[in-house]
Amino acid sequence: QVTVVESGGGLVQPGGSLRLSCAASGFTLDDYAIGWFRQAPGKEREGISCISNYGDSTYYADSVKGRFTISRDNAKTTVYLQMNSLKAGDTAVYYCAANLERRVCTRMQGITFGYWGQGTQVTVSS
Repeated sequence: QVTVVESGGGLVQPGGSLRLSCAASGFTLDDYAIGWFRQAPGKEREGISCISNYGDSTYYADSVKGRFTISRDNAKTTVYLQMNSLKAGDTAVYYCAANLERRVCTRMQGITFGYWGQGTQVTVSS
């Protein structure tokens, strides 16, 4: 049974940091590139970062580039998203998912992702 669980969200002040985790089981994690997405209330889901199956290449959306860092530990079957310099506009539910088409991420739009978790809420507010 495939299980993906995001964790690490919470309430943080502007300028603060959080590290999200995406723990996967039921499939071979290092067969897949993994992406992080977010969805804010009333907005479409946005692909923000992706990491290749062995972690040797990454992709970032312009909205998070320079502030967020994606990484993975295949031995622990976990993918991480380190989020620094958080802004109110980063408030959203954050999800991870597996890239079902390619093992590298040069883009996220138009790519099919699957094995979605339930998400973790990130709220940036003073």
